[in-house]
Amino acid sequence: MSRLRIVLAEDGVLLREGLAGLLDRFGHEVVASVGDGEALIAAVSEHESDIVVVDVRMPPDFTDEGLRAALALRASHPGLAVLVLSQYVEQTYAAELLDSDGGAGIGYLLKDRIGEVREFVDAVERVAEGHTVVDPEVVRQLLSLRRGPLSRLTPREREVLGLVAEGRSNAAIARALVVTEAAVSKHIAGILTKLDLPVAQDDHRRVLAVLAYLRGRPDGPEAERPLRR
Repeated sequence: MSRLRIVLAEDGVLLREGLAGLLDRFGHEVVASVGDGEALIAAVSEHESDIVVVDVRMPPDFTDEGLRAALALRASHPGLAVLVLSQYVEQTYAAELLDSDGGAGIGYLLKDRIGEVREFVDAVERVAEGHTVVDPEVVRQLLSLRRGPLSRLTPREREVLGLVAEGRSNAAIARALVVTEAAVSKHIAGILTKLDLPVAQDDHRRVLAVLAYLRGRPDGPEAERPLRR
């Protein structure tokens, strides 16, 4: 794909410089490299960028500064792609970020679950193109906040749901689980039915359906309150 202009926000100097060098090696340009949320917002205002790669915990409190800055940027710069790269799932704002601007151009990956360099770069490029890329563990933890219809899913359906949230095609899911595509299609149809979600053939729409459920859908009088809006 074409050369991306990237703003990188990571408080760890060594990791920040390492990521910048890595992205440059794959033909992309880090136009700004910063270490806190305020500097991130200022850098995006100063530089014309295609995507922001941001950690969750940054100075001064090392709680959720990066994620809150990302939410502010999505509100003030519609269409700005954001990839969160973190050690953990920040449940308070994660679903809100994933839901921002319809879920397009958003990613949330866990650092210790990225197995290959190419996998990370691919995620950056896909998010910049407007896709949604979510680590299955992020989905699992967010789904654990909600009960109700989720209890209807079998263990295999939960596994398939995590792969759907990564944006994988039926063929890719079949290869990962060593089953047929027909079996995957059956599982997905069952998941969408049990969660009262519309059936859709497009992979991105399926991810958005998952995210729609994460942000909280009314499930009748006993429904839980939606995640923070």
